[in-house]
Amino acid sequence: MDTATVAMAQTGPVPVAPPRPRTVDDVKRLARERDLGFVLCSFVEMSGAPKAKLVPVERLDDLEREGAAFAGFAAGEIGQGPHSPDMASLPDWSSLLVVPWRREIAWVAGDVHVEGRSWPYCPRSILRRQLDLARQQGMVFKTGVEVEFFLVRRTPDGGIEPADGLDVLAKPCYDQTTVGRSLDFLTTLLRYASELGWAPHATDHEDGNSQFELDFLYSDALTTADRHTFCKFMIKTLAEQQGLLATFMPKPFDHLTGTGAHFHQSLWDVSGETNLFEDLGDRYGLSQLAYWWIGG
Repeated sequence: MDTATVAMAQTGPVPVAPPRPRTVDDVKRLARERDLGFVLCSFVEMSGAPKAKLVPVERLDDLEREGAAFAGFAAGEIGQGPHSPDMASLPDWSSLLVVPWRREIAWVAGDVHVEGRSWPYCPRSILRRQLDLARQQGMVFKTGVEVEFFLVRRTPDGGIEPADGLDVLAKPCYDQTTVGRSLDFLTTLLRYASELGWAPHATDHEDGNSQFELDFLYSDALTTADRHTFCKFMIKTLAEQQGLLATFMPKPFDHLTGTGAHFHQSLWDVSGETNLFEDLGDRYGLSQLAYWWIGG
């Protein structure tokens, strides 16, 4: 049994996800309790690619005060040129989680700042501003996401093909036999999602050959966005541990069903307890606000 197989075949109780930290002191305490050595300080640029720096926990105070510094022009589509000043990803400690396959490392999402000001080309900051506007109107925006992906492998000519050569059914969706051949990958993915506190519903084989989906509990839109970002990183890493690739491309194969990232949306009151889209007196169960939302 090789190293990747051993990693995939972990058994035993799922570790309990720690409470979400709020301050740098909370993170320091978590680092001592969980023997953390490093923090992967991350942000996402405008095309959706995550970027990060690995920072030792001894530098947590520096991260809190200054963030992780990046040369923006080198970091991708972030609205900077070669002449631009460095930018910093300021960590949002409430997003921090322990990386399940490298438990000495924590990951944290950050908001991009330049010269002490929020940067207008930071996707996370753009979302945060919109959520603040919604809250000013007495509403909390919640989302859930269905994470679809293909497991593939490289072909000799540099292309890709479905990873499971036996997965050839014309209608493979939910097929038990093909799920069975991917149990090491899928059970590990579910275990990690549970450990992270995401309350996963299920994972299943989708319509395309070697196509899968992971569903986990909805949350406020910012939390779901952070989880989706980390989830894609996690799936890609688990695939590579098995000598495969995971792709989230919308249409990697012209003859197979495409991949979506289906977002379920709802507005709630500021307490987060009352769904403003729900009206049990309506024949479809929808409020007037929900109809307006659907209409755009």
